Amino acid sequence: MTKQRKKIYKRKRYLLPAILIVLLIAFRIALPYIVKNYVNKVLADIPGYYGQVEDIDLSLITGAYTIDHLYLNKVNAGSQIPFLDFEKTNISIEWSSLLKGKVVSEINMTRPTVIYVFEDQQKESEDDADIDDWSKALTDLVPIDINKLEIHGGKMAFVQLTADPNIDLHLDQIELYATNLRNVVRTEARLPSNLSADAISIGGGNLHLEGQMDLVKQIPDMDLALSLENANATALNDFTDHYAGIDFDKGTFNLYSELAIADGYLKGYLKPILKDTKLIGKEDAFLETLWEGFVGFFKFVLKNHKQNTLATKVPIEGDLNDVKTKTWPTVTNIFKNAWIKAFKGIVDNDIEFENVQETAKKKSKGEKDKDKG
Repeated sequence: MTKQRKKIYKRKRYLLPAILIVLLIAFRIALPYIVKNYVNKVLADIPGYYGQVEDIDLSLITGAYTIDHLYLNKVNAGSQIPFLDFEKTNISIEWSSLLKGKVVSEINMTRPTVIYVFEDQQKESEDDADIDDWSKALTDLVPIDINKLEIHGGKMAFVQLTADPNIDLHLDQIELYATNLRNVVRTEARLPSNLSADAISIGGGNLHLEGQMDLVKQIPDMDLALSLENANATALNDFTDHYAGIDFDKGTFNLYSELAIADGYLKGYLKPILKDTKLIGKEDAFLETLWEGFVGFFKFVLKNHKQNTLATKVPIEGDLNDVKTKTWPTVTNIFKNAWIKAFKGIVDNDIEFENVQETAKKKSKGEKDKDKG
């Protein structure tokens, strides 16, 4: 082999790997832009919505990527109403589960915001956006099943724009932890996934939610307990004035609830408690003052004077296609609180998942026997 041929051979031997390295580097540099354009196209094509992401950072070595400022707006008559705004979302492989032979992901969200507009949920025309469209699109952005979810500094708002003034019921500073969502860790417990959340409600109340779930089922099983304590009742005035024509001068609002779902059958209760409340009436119009005086009279009659509380307990029971409240127990519970004993300001712990599960089995057996008959 001549010297010239040797030089050419050496050049080719180094040139090809160099070209390959350059191509890989170029692909790595271009990949975030390719993924960003793909995500933006998916978000922009959701019927009834429009969304974009500001930036996407990838880490191929750790199998992680970060989505910066993802937003999704509801499109209504040419205008856009904010719906989702996720400041930062870190998505990565859960390495602890990978060691167990399961390929699942974990998500860490920083200051996500969800705004639920009542009017948008009440429309039923064919042109309205389907919840499956946007939820599936967002889920598809995470190609691996989610096993762990963390939310830090989140916000959720329930807004009614047709009310005057607008009604805004919100939760701030949401801290949420949900683990073992895909049942990677197998235990004898019927509900293997854990959920815990804390937040600050409208009126500065402290909200706490905890429970267990099984999300792998088509209709998830769950056993949840919720408490909301020491919210300023005056913060609810826009809501109570719009729906009941009353507003508060002072007082605190508390809410306690338990819900259990087993095999598609739900059972639970809501227990709202008003304490040390006083209605406004001095500067209102005559009819409004008369109505508030009427409500105030029954508030006086039906409250527990020893603890100065007005409370009731609203049972909820039925299958998930026909969940309804029971009116008569609600009324009797008002009088029970007034004349027999005050409701305790705690979660009652009288909704047991096993009991709901047994009720679901009996209901299912009864329907099968009916079909045979």
